[in-house]
Amino acid sequence: MYASVIQRLIEVFSKFPGIGPRTATRFVFYLVKTPKEKIEELTKALEDLKEKIKICSLCYKSFEMLLNDEKEICSFCCDVRRDRAIICIVEKEIDLEAIEKTKEYRGLYFVLGGLISNFDGNFKKEIEERIDKLIERIKSDSEIKEIIIALNPTIEGENTSLWLQRKLKRLTYSEEHCLKITSLGRGLPIAGEIEYADEDTLCSSLKNRK
Repeated sequence: MYASVIQRLIEVFSKFPGIGPRTATRFVFYLVKTPKEKIEELTKALEDLKEKIKICSLCYKSFEMLLNDEKEICSFCCDVRRDRAIICIVEKEIDLEAIEKTKEYRGLYFVLGGLISNFDGNFKKEIEERIDKLIERIKSDSEIKEIIIALNPTIEGENTSLWLQRKLKRLTYSEEHCLKITSLGRGLPIAGEIEYADEDTLCSSLKNRK
């Protein structure tokens, strides 16, 4: 049986996405052998993460709050050069970065933060609140013309896409404000993940969205 301090840290690491008890144990024993100054460096980096990183109030992307900067929106949402008529919904920030690397997309983003299979209690409430906020934003901004649902082509991703389509299609628009809802086109493998797709595949999926 491990010492209580070690066991407690193993349990903490085990809560990280994709990290099981075995990998968590390796992390802890790596830290046991790490010099104190390196541990202090890690502690400082974690403190900076919580103090300086904020969540964009419009798209829920994380960004670094600069000194004396009172804005609560990220560089993407601030950038007047981006196409403000299109919003791309992604599950997580890693997917956003993968799409951005293609240089094919120049619109705005919206980070959903999870999929239907993960909806549980307060987490489900948080996701629904995000979408409700997006719907209100669409209603009040006639400049928004298209919503791209860019979720992974897995069972959970497809179910979440259908849920989003139902939520968004409840909106009613005048002839002057007609919203188009599209999804990524064929190209991504079934059960694949956006973050692991190559740039050419993502480019093709964006161009052939429907």
